[in-house]
Amino acid sequence: MTSQLSDLISVARGDSPADLVLANARIINVFTGEIEAGDVAIYNNSIAGIGRYRQARQLIDLKVRYLAPGFINGHTHVESSMLNIGQYARAVVPRGTLAVVTDLHELANVCGLDGLRYFLDSARRLPLELLILAPSCVPASHLETSGASLGPPAIRRILRWRGVIGLGEVMDFPGVIGGDNSILDKIALAGDRVIDGHAPGVSGKELNAYTAAGIRSDHESVSLEEAREKLRRGMYLMIREGSSEKNLEALLPLVTDTTYKRCLFVVDDRSCSDLLRDGDMDAVVRKAISLGLEPVRAIQLATINAADRFGLKRLGAIAPGYLANVTVFGDLSRLEADMVFHHGRLVAEGGKPLLSVPRPSKNRLANTVNIKPFEEEALQLSARGESHPVIEVVPGQIITKKRMEIIKIGDGIVKPDISRDILKLVVMERHRATGNIGVGLVRGFGLKRGALVSSIAHDSHNIIAVGTNDADIAIGIREVDRLHGGLVVVAEARVLDSLALPVAGLLSDEPLATVAGKLDRLEKLAGELGTGLESPFATLSFLALPVIPELRLTDLGLVDVSTYSLLG
Repeated sequence: MTSQLSDLISVARGDSPADLVLANARIINVFTGEIEAGDVAIYNNSIAGIGRYRQARQLIDLKVRYLAPGFINGHTHVESSMLNIGQYARAVVPRGTLAVVTDLHELANVCGLDGLRYFLDSARRLPLELLILAPSCVPASHLETSGASLGPPAIRRILRWRGVIGLGEVMDFPGVIGGDNSILDKIALAGDRVIDGHAPGVSGKELNAYTAAGIRSDHESVSLEEAREKLRRGMYLMIREGSSEKNLEALLPLVTDTTYKRCLFVVDDRSCSDLLRDGDMDAVVRKAISLGLEPVRAIQLATINAADRFGLKRLGAIAPGYLANVTVFGDLSRLEADMVFHHGRLVAEGGKPLLSVPRPSKNRLANTVNIKPFEEEALQLSARGESHPVIEVVPGQIITKKRMEIIKIGDGIVKPDISRDILKLVVMERHRATGNIGVGLVRGFGLKRGALVSSIAHDSHNIIAVGTNDADIAIGIREVDRLHGGLVVVAEARVLDSLALPVAGLLSDEPLATVAGKLDRLEKLAGELGTGLESPFATLSFLALPVIPELRLTDLGLVDVSTYSLLG
């Protein structure tokens, strides 16, 4: 180690040749907000110096193109891409994302520690810094059935693993605020390490209580008022722009000369189709620039600010001693990566990955869909009066609204009311064959016929379905069971198409383009059935998440998030 450091210093002084010099660059300086002209000398995996360097084993003339630090996605659920980690890397690395912070709680909710180990083993030797937070909420709440449970002993164990940098998003905000020892014990285990937050709509003294626990970031703000209060209470503001959670335009006015260092961009959840078509962090930065944010500042929010938040001492900047994770751009407004270097090695060029990944083995996390046989009648919803709670989708957000609506009833059974866009919503437990089935109503999908069914239902990932009739919903659920997980579109008692997700019921074992192509076809079919939602399966996946206001459905029934309880 001492020898390597001595060699790096020698290259920095100009006494020894660099392994690589990126010459004639316009260097994005995220410390000062400037664009510098110069060369960047790289030795081994690190940046040795910036200035005038021409002694090198390899010299690449950038011809005054821009050189930026690799992007850091400070909060993402890799599993939401439906890709194994190798294919995920092939999707995001050519776009300039070279580090991701994730807690992998989707896999953990299905498969526990085995799910985490599977992903970490698969990620070895990929040109991507996979920075893990121990998942704090497995399950996310007591109001659903998950496939695993990680208590304090498991969290203590994960925190000792190499590459684990802190505690993942603390979704049980009612538990924290109420002083519940089961979650406070996990927070205490993190000690001085990073504790990530999840506090939708939390304000006032409740926000004081939440942040007093040492939680210093949040990605759930949807309004300027909410985001401003969280900044004032010492939290880093994660400005989210994902496939179904779009908060960038609303929150961007809060990024000012006085606040920007406490703000960072994240995607949270981004589908494989969006990754292929639009990109990852580059898409967020590009949109921020198009909305008027100065380009270097936009890059700061995707690099050094995330590094500062998570204590990543050698990431997020182009400076001596930092890891040589850098991206070459010809135009800062288009932000299309010409070349991407990870640890000083060229890993993508012209938007194409220069990395091959082995086909993953799905056997370790196979056969995780385990439902109890059911009859179609089990999906019926008995009427208890003329009105019933309805979950209302909010387009472009993952929050929902709770509505009381006059309902359509026949023979004492609640019927979907297609003319008013009130459809059947079903969540079926799929881990332990308990036979638990939650049945409710939802507005906002716009389906005129058929059903959409998925084994992706955050965060416990039971089977979730929305439809115009019970017959199509039942057919779709049985098809997901047959596939051992996946997405299915059904109409007129026929499966129109599907995407198999045999790895934990969450991930495909196929290449990026194949998975994205199948998802696109499913969403096109969903559109033909009547939905106008941009990402209907992504929207559907969040309707079972009982830690996001206002009304949700789990396998145990309807959840009023404001009271954190099941509705009778």
